[in-house]
Amino acid sequence: MRRLASAVLPFILRAALLAGLAALPGCAILRAPQAVDVDYFTLDAVPGETAAGGSGRLTLEVSPARDFPGFDSARMVYVKRPSELDYFARNRWVDTPARMLTPLLVQALERSGAFRAVVRGSGPVTAQLRLDSEVVRLQQEFLHKPSRVRLTVRVQLIDLAGRRVLGSREFDVSEPAPSDDPYGGVIAANQVLRRVLGEVVEFCRARAASASALGQSTP
Repeated sequence: MRRLASAVLPFILRAALLAGLAALPGCAILRAPQAVDVDYFTLDAVPGETAAGGSGRLTLEVSPARDFPGFDSARMVYVKRPSELDYFARNRWVDTPARMLTPLLVQALERSGAFRAVVRGSGPVTAQLRLDSEVVRLQQEFLHKPSRVRLTVRVQLIDLAGRRVLGSREFDVSEPAPSDDPYGGVIAANQVLRRVLGEVVEFCRARAASASALGQSTP
């Protein structure tokens, strides 16, 4: 009988302990996880006006853009102190900045009329030029009031036939946010992206025209 009591006693103590924990208010181990509502946003800057007709002689391939470390996720970045990245907990992009940028680059370059054709990524179409790009940063900066959104994109235009770099440039643009919150940052992000798209188009147009004039690439 004594042996049975000693065997049952640990189970009784364990049950009493669990019952006591359950009675404690707000006990973490019994609290059900709370669902967090997340708002998703997209970059949808409208490129410039469509050109009346394409006058370019060259076909441009736009390779998938890359994200700089720290910006290679859908998390929305904000900065309160220089060189320190933070992320909004309840606000996200629908995809990484680079994946959102690539189709917008293609659309802007198509609408420019500066090229005979613009193709996305490597494919069956032979291109004479290739545009490589990287999103260095896309962040909302709370270093001053009002907050500002800063977008930095690095591009490189390559002559595939001549195997040479026609030009490289880093576009760094910022814009004040209409409100110091994530949605204000989204509005400002699309404004800076619209400016960057226009500058990238002009950069590619000028470099392609120079390459075509010098006969460095042939259609």
